Amino acid sequence: MPNTNYDFIKALHLIFMVSWFAGLFYMVRLFIYFREAADKPAPEKEILQKQFTIMMQRLWWIITTPAMVLTVVFGVWMLTLNPAYLLKAPWMHLKLGFVLLLLIYHFYSQKLLRNAEAGQIKWSSNQLRIWNEVATLLLVIIVFLVVLKNHLNWISGTLGFFGVGIALMLGIKLYKKLRKTQV
Repeated sequence: MPNTNYDFIKALHLIFMVSWFAGLFYMVRLFIYFREAADKPAPEKEILQKQFTIMMQRLWWIITTPAMVLTVVFGVWMLTLNPAYLLKAPWMHLKLGFVLLLLIYHFYSQKLLRNAEAGQIKWSSNQLRIWNEVATLLLVIIVFLVVLKNHLNWISGTLGFFGVGIALMLGIKLYKKLRKTQV
């Protein structure tokens, strides 16, 4: 007989995880718009940045951060309901490590929000686009870890995705440097 309480908690964990990632993805997009608005002439710059700041604050405090908290709460709840299996599984240790990286990403993004509120995002829009891909990479790794936990190749698959992500970021940096030398 399936544990319906556990399944209900897992469903809520997944729903809030999707909401959390949606918030993270859109937040960085708003950082990009905010940064690009800095290059506009006044008064357009002030109007756009004020509006983007309001949007970022609402997204962060009404959707993204509450979704992060609820994702963690339901995740911990699942761990407490099934610790004998989950806490002994190597894939779960890896997943929790990547979730820790995701939490660091979340709070660093919050620091970027504070910088935007002060009118100072020092990153270029290209750097922010790369930052957005970090969340994408973490999402892919975490989902593959959970889905492929019972397969032999999940470790190499996870490392492969991580390696591809690093290679993409390095490739973007190299391309940008090459483009600057050709201009």
